[in-house]
Amino acid sequence: MAKPNYQFEKRQREQQKKQKKAEKAQRKLQPAPSAPDTSTPTAS
Repeated sequence: MAKPNYQFEKRQREQQKKQKKAEKAQRKLQPAPSAPDTSTPTAS
């Protein structure tokens, strides 16, 4: 029976984390224009 390649699994997890973090940073930099701005309520 072949033994598991833990380094490969770890590298895959790290790449997924890195990609997810990059996507999150990209979303933060460019908010969707269709989403309503709820951070600043309008005073009426």
